Amino acid sequence: MFSRFTNIINALQVLDKTYSNSEMVRKILRCLPRSWMLKVTAIEEAKNPNVLPLEDLLGSLMTHELSMQKKDDDEEKEKKKKKIVALKSSLIEDSEDDDDDEELALITQKFKKFLASKKKFGGN
Repeated sequence: MFSRFTNIINALQVLDKTYSNSEMVRKILRCLPRSWMLKVTAIEEAKNPNVLPLEDLLGSLMTHELSMQKKDDDEEKEKKKKKIVALKSSLIEDSEDDDDDEELALITQKFKKFLASKKKFGGN
């Protein structure tokens, strides 16, 4: 971002449009994305943007960017370290369980039909 900004400023200087250091600092702070607003506020409160050199601003922003990247990398490593535990299941055939499941399915089906017939005739 800084190199693009410098290219634009240099191109404007060729066209006889110059900006003071404080104007360039304010323009850079103003164009940062919303995720950087906390850093922008901290810089504005801690340092006077009117006298802050452009190089100091760049150094501060680069330091912040590196710390954000390190934090993101650490979070990704933690996610990868978490182990996924899967339980092994075994198939046990039990005829009583099958009968119970069939009975429950039959009762559920009849209950649904009962509710449907009640709705058709306006009952609650």
